[in-house]
Amino acid sequence: MTNRFFRPLLWPTLLTAAMLPVLFGLGFWQVERLEWKRELIATMTERMAAEPVSLPAPESWPSLDAAALEYARVSLTGRFMHEHELHYFTQSETGAPGYAVIVPLVLAGEADAIVFVDRGFVPVAMKDPAARAAAQPEGQVSLTGILRTPQPRGAFDGADDPEGNVWMVRDPEKMSAHLGLTHVAPFIVEAETDPAAGPWPKAGRTRVDLPNNHLDYALTWFGLALVLIAIYLIYHRSQGRFGRPKP
Repeated sequence: MTNRFFRPLLWPTLLTAAMLPVLFGLGFWQVERLEWKRELIATMTERMAAEPVSLPAPESWPSLDAAALEYARVSLTGRFMHEHELHYFTQSETGAPGYAVIVPLVLAGEADAIVFVDRGFVPVAMKDPAARAAAQPEGQVSLTGILRTPQPRGAFDGADDPEGNVWMVRDPEKMSAHLGLTHVAPFIVEAETDPAAGPWPKAGRTRVDLPNNHLDYALTWFGLALVLIAIYLIYHRSQGRFGRPKP
């Protein structure tokens, strides 16, 4: 017959009892985040595959929750203001440096309602609009694109250079203030295709590329909890307080 015993030490027991709920809590929180991220990615993918909807009415812009429409396909018609073309520093799909060409578009039927349209990527050598003059459509154009919310500035984003026309963050509010434009939509539309002929700018770059590492994080927290339990038991065994007493 076995005769096991366990005599817990006070401080190791108190510390372990305090840490285990935290570790397991963080693990279950990451499981919840995993489900949230999966639903978010599924929603974005579904929106991008859906039929395009009309752009939110300009009168709704002041109170619009643009985040609720993130990645929705929208259709719009208007006239590009090429004289106000902006350049957002970014990379191509292969990692080559370049710029996203962002142009204000005056909506058809609206006297002053403006939407910033990301027409697509150009390499550094094509930054000057004169290098692609044939790709500057005049008059009224119609296009379909993906609605994107303003981009928050990250800790590693460089400073914008409005005078050099190099932007590190796509922020309609700051861009419109620099250009002196009013009644600008609180979102950007990434064009699926560019209405102009020619290879540049290259539109259709929108991708659902959200990192989803929550399962790894959850396993890490659960693993740390199990390791803590193992250390706790091993320590007590080494102190002669857990196991089977010698006869």
